[in-house]
Amino acid sequence: MAAAPNLLHSETPDHKRYFLTHLGLTERLLERCLGEALSAGGEFADLYFEAVTSTSLGMDEGIVKTAAQGISVGCGIRVLSSERTGFAYTDDLSAERLLKAARTAALIASGPQTQRVQGFTEAPSPSLYPVTGVTADAEIADKLKLIERANKAARDFDPRITQVRASINDELRRILIAASDGTFASDTQPLARLNVSVIAKDEINTARGTSGGGGRVTLDFFTGSKSPEHFAREAARTAILQLGAIAAPAGEMEVVLGPGWPGVLIHEAVGHGLEADFNRKKTSAFAGLIGQQVASPKVTVVDNGRMPGRRGSLNVDDEGNATQETVLIEDGVLRGYLSDKLSSRLMKMPNTGSGRRESYQSIPMPRMTNTYMLNGEDVPADIIKSVKRGLYAVNFGGGQVDITSGKFVFTASEAYLIEDGVVTAPVKGATLIGNGPEALKYVSMVGNDLALDEGIGTCGKAGQSVPVGVGMPTVKLDRMTVGGTGH
Repeated sequence: MAAAPNLLHSETPDHKRYFLTHLGLTERLLERCLGEALSAGGEFADLYFEAVTSTSLGMDEGIVKTAAQGISVGCGIRVLSSERTGFAYTDDLSAERLLKAARTAALIASGPQTQRVQGFTEAPSPSLYPVTGVTADAEIADKLKLIERANKAARDFDPRITQVRASINDELRRILIAASDGTFASDTQPLARLNVSVIAKDEINTARGTSGGGGRVTLDFFTGSKSPEHFAREAARTAILQLGAIAAPAGEMEVVLGPGWPGVLIHEAVGHGLEADFNRKKTSAFAGLIGQQVASPKVTVVDNGRMPGRRGSLNVDDEGNATQETVLIEDGVLRGYLSDKLSSRLMKMPNTGSGRRESYQSIPMPRMTNTYMLNGEDVPADIIKSVKRGLYAVNFGGGQVDITSGKFVFTASEAYLIEDGVVTAPVKGATLIGNGPEALKYVSMVGNDLALDEGIGTCGKAGQSVPVGVGMPTVKLDRMTVGGTGH
């Protein structure tokens, strides 16, 4: 087993130097591993080195109940031969173990074609997030103070707040990718997230509220407007609001989605269906529809991995390609899919820099980064006024979608009735039920108040989780089914 390195400090923006200097790798060794990976035939091979330091602190009932630090180091080796993928990984970065993993991947993907290893070419990449001063460099005591402040602020908000949980999680991920096509890329990726969850009780009801935020940021992010107190009060406000909420009505009605986190509906109901692997296998409701009208002309959806500091942003994807802004739906017309190297090659389409993986133990696949609907021209207040009777969904909890059919169900964690153009009573138990491609056809008004989420999104696919961002402006849908127990 290789000795665990010290990953606690980021000394230099020269990301590759860490692997070549501190972990003892050489370009010659990388070339040998790629040659071994292609030794049984194959069209492409890549090496994905990863070194991660993570910290997690959690407070419950005013007591620190969880505190952990972890270090993970390893390499995943992939070989592609037509549609076959051979993959092996190791947490021992010695030459012997790396070459053995390369041979294993080669045998799994063995095929008739052989591709020579090309010389490495390192392409320039942007700098979308800080390398020094990130949360991983901060002292544990400073992070502890943040969750202590969140705990106090939530309890001080209202005496009906009976339980508070606060946590902070951060990591510093270093990656190096070398591939047989000459790709040579590296990056240092910070990530931090603060969460607050509360329970409120009165004589009759119990309610929950959650809030949180973060991104690829320094600890200073939590000293400004996105302070622990901000998230704590938001969680407490939501819980107290639910105590007095009435049962949500049921049936088909007009629905207004608020700006920001409700964009998770776009992510789930539309975004996953626009990932190239689902379309290559023709299991997506959007398969074969490029160039066709799939939504209201008011709808434009993009995926943008180049937004500074955002949770879903990356300087390079996990295949070493620069991320980009990709227009998925433009004025209601489907323009393209999110692709990685495999889908790009098999579907003969551009690579959008969307190859992502959870860790060195996982193969890359097409994934979203920051996915959102662009601004429209409507004033949000006018959107509300246009509704005779409907639902105003401000925030969402859980949800699920069937990629093949596009059908989705989402739970609204904060929602209100709209009556005669006025937002009235808060409601509880509201679910939104629909079909992603169909729902977007009923978008009749799009606000000019685009907002992204606070930095809490985590997306699951095929057992892998990666950080993402979502967003949208205020949007009106003329028809949507609402599930509830009220009238």
